[in-house]
Amino acid sequence: LDGSDASLEKGRERAVRVVRAFEAEFGARPEAALFSGPGRTEIGGNHTDHQHGCVLAAAIQLDVVAVVSFRTDRKLRLQSEGYPMDTIDLSRLEAQPSEQGTSAALIRGIAAKLAQNGVQPSGFDAYTTSAVLTGSGLSSSAAFEILLGTIFNEHDNDGAMTPVALAQAGQYAENIYYGKQSGLMDQTACASGGVVYGDFQDTASPKVTAHAVDFARYGYAIFITDTKGSHADLTDD
Repeated sequence: LDGSDASLEKGRERAVRVVRAFEAEFGARPEAALFSGPGRTEIGGNHTDHQHGCVLAAAIQLDVVAVVSFRTDRKLRLQSEGYPMDTIDLSRLEAQPSEQGTSAALIRGIAAKLAQNGVQPSGFDAYTTSAVLTGSGLSSSAAFEILLGTIFNEHDNDGAMTPVALAQAGQYAENIYYGKQSGLMDQTACASGGVVYGDFQDTASPKVTAHAVDFARYGYAIFITDTKGSHADLTDD
């Protein structure tokens, strides 16, 4: 959202639509929460995070939105708009080879990483919709990972995890459970918000600095063109 009345109204309409979709899928609930995970773009240093280099990156206005209602058991059901439902038993957090390359792997991997850090992730029902195009280079997977990490962190950990810790949990899920050797730039930008400078010489403790930049003030804007292409089949490369 850019703060304009038209943008705020569009956001409100989207939120109402997702709430209604959740109710249609799972039924009305006395309590539910709305979460968001933004996509990202790199401004400079694309893929240098893989070589422990430095990057400039930024979260973008396109995001993944989730309506979440928590459960008292350890079952998790997540319905992403347009995809089959994922059903996860959080009492089993070891990697499942059959889930590699799927959103279920990311869900289980995020939960497993939080459990390693002493957090017991709760089950929940969720309906998500995404404006971050899959395979577009805007980090739809990282946005999804940070969304999941934020849900667990806020409900089960009093929001104690830092953006970098959330980013590392997302990278862990993607590397170990999903099977893609991503760097840390994508998740860091999505988790931090705004424009950030990242120095990944030490990936266990990267240096991440926020920068307040108004692109319009300098006559710049980031334009995203939907070329209908996808990098989803480039994982092996």
